[in-house]
Amino acid sequence: MTPAGPVDPGAVLPRLASEHVRRVLGVSPVVVVMGARQTGKSTLVQTLPALQDIPYLTLDDLDVRDQARVAPEDLVRRAPRLILDEVQREADLVLAIKRAVDEQRPRVRGRFVLTGSANLLLMKRVSETLAGRASYVTLWPLTRREQLGLGTAGFWSDFFGWPVGEWSERVQAEDVPAADWREVALRGGHPTPAHELDTKEERSIWFAGYVKTYLERDLQDLSAIENLVDFRRLMRATCLRLGNLLNQTELGRDTGLPQPTVHRYLNLLETSFQLVRLAPYSVNRTKRLIKTPKAYWGDTGLAMFLSGESNPGGAQLENLVLTDLIAWRDSQVVQPEVLYWRTAAGQEVDFVVEHEGDLLAIEVKTTTRPSHRDVAHMRAFREEYGDRVRGGLLLHAGTETFWITDRVLATPWWRVL
Repeated sequence: MTPAGPVDPGAVLPRLASEHVRRVLGVSPVVVVMGARQTGKSTLVQTLPALQDIPYLTLDDLDVRDQARVAPEDLVRRAPRLILDEVQREADLVLAIKRAVDEQRPRVRGRFVLTGSANLLLMKRVSETLAGRASYVTLWPLTRREQLGLGTAGFWSDFFGWPVGEWSERVQAEDVPAADWREVALRGGHPTPAHELDTKEERSIWFAGYVKTYLERDLQDLSAIENLVDFRRLMRATCLRLGNLLNQTELGRDTGLPQPTVHRYLNLLETSFQLVRLAPYSVNRTKRLIKTPKAYWGDTGLAMFLSGESNPGGAQLENLVLTDLIAWRDSQVVQPEVLYWRTAAGQEVDFVVEHEGDLLAIEVKTTTRPSHRDVAHMRAFREEYGDRVRGGLLLHAGTETFWITDRVLATPWWRVL
């Protein structure tokens, strides 16, 4: 790995998702790049070498959006290949894209590259229209290593590839700078506040504008919201519960909203890549779907702003690790599962990664002096699942890397992320 140094705030940062986009361009006639607004989707599709010289049109342009509404068939035939930005604004455009793809034989791979600030897989009409025609890539906010100019996430794949006995040596060989996790959590991963803005005041101004635009424009493209004040209150209540079980009844009681409204609002937050629901680990995969998930946010900086809190805690460090894990997960051809583990007796492991039959257990602690007590639940998890558990990581806020118990490595969080 190239040593990380200062990164020019004006530079276009290499993105982890770039390679995945390149791969799927050679497979599908439609490539959909999804992610929350302002994660860098437009920049990615306009700067990727494989997409150079392809016309770029955005539905943020009123003329383009008007044509998408009244004459979508003409729009999709403007050029042999097209990049179309923010397609969730006009669902009929996706129908025109489907027809254009189906009329052409043989199909041209990578003919249409679409971006959307909503999870089109969760939008039934769109996902059904593009079924069998599209590959999907999710662009999450910048990982720490993307912010360092390295274009990667933490080396999670390597924990499944390296011999466990070499983890300590390999981790300590990584040439990445130490960092204060509180500062990283407050900055978040959206490119502008994370990469371009220097002060807390500047970032607060940016987050305020982001939330206003999200509420008043992006959400209205997905669903009519009767009361934006109620929706904002639900966002804040959710951000104050990061890392907790997602109890919709409790959220409704605390925000004064009926449970069906809470349910609908949470679905919209997930569709727009704000809310991240973390499912529980179970050998029975059906149970993962019906048990209660935990709530996290797509960006720690935005979550801190929405909550009104100024001092990050353990939940924010967990969230920081999770956002790195899901960015890595979604860049893989065969996607691992990222889950949590919790027993009826209250034993809990923050994250469980299931990859090709193996399990990696991860605990996250803000302590600078990790102790044997910090891995008690991880030991219970290993006893429960035996040889399926490849090993464990205790990510902490200190400086030392050492084996805290058999096959469980304690290491600073910044050595991995």
